Amino acid sequence: MKKLNNKLGWSFTSPYIIFTLIFFLIPLVWAIWLSVTDWNMMSPDINFVGFENFTKAFASPAVKASFWVTYKFLIVFVPLALILSMVVAILVNGLPRFKGLYLVAFFLPYLSSGVVTSLIVKGLLSYNSPLNIFLRDHFGWNIDWLGTPMTSLFVISLMIAWKMSGYYALILISGLSSINEEIYEAAAMDGSGRFRTFWKVTVPMMYPALFTVIVLAVGVSFGIFTEVYQLTGGGPNFATNTWQMEIYNQAFVNLKSGYASAISLMAAVVTFASIGVIKKGLEKWGERNGWS
Repeated sequence: MKKLNNKLGWSFTSPYIIFTLIFFLIPLVWAIWLSVTDWNMMSPDINFVGFENFTKAFASPAVKASFWVTYKFLIVFVPLALILSMVVAILVNGLPRFKGLYLVAFFLPYLSSGVVTSLIVKGLLSYNSPLNIFLRDHFGWNIDWLGTPMTSLFVISLMIAWKMSGYYALILISGLSSINEEIYEAAAMDGSGRFRTFWKVTVPMMYPALFTVIVLAVGVSFGIFTEVYQLTGGGPNFATNTWQMEIYNQAFVNLKSGYASAISLMAAVVTFASIGVIKKGLEKWGERNGWS
């Protein structure tokens, strides 16, 4: 019986193991091997250069700048995504009927292609778009949304936050629905106002859902590429040049695949370390609120 259960367990997990082997382990080994070579993806000659690519990447101002830009996206995108998804979750959760229908409507942007979304936003924010014409004619505002560092970073972060808010709202609604109404009644009897009840009761009670959403959002912020590539190409003046863009440029524009692989491995280490630190901070916050 035990052998039968083992075989059954392996049969169910084998698709995931095969998927991981093909799409994670093999590419990882390939990237590690490439990182110690100078291959340009075209020449048949591949020379071993050791840690030269890593040394060069550590000293590169462009790589350092791309890492800082990625953290800027983290600082802007995560709060925006959390606020938008929380607003959607609270509004939908308070509806008397058709909650599922509204959730599907908010979830649809998440299913859309990042390329399509980026092209729509690029059209909406172009110089002669109806929005910009209205702002110029009525307020005298001539805003270059994607041509200035701060606005371009904010626009991209807001667009991705809007795209992801429906998905994150689904998770947050599950947290909201798990809170017992008696807790709110007890808070009201103690004279707690709406804001205080939300901050002292709702938010701590939603810790598992909030933990999941924040970690997912942090992961997304470290992988931003499509929107940046379509809208700004990393500009203006490399203000939105994330390390994903830097890896792409080095690998497919400058044809330095070995150097790009070294940057990607550095980015992977920093990503996992950053997520680990943020998770530890969230776990400590949860422990202070009774979650263990």
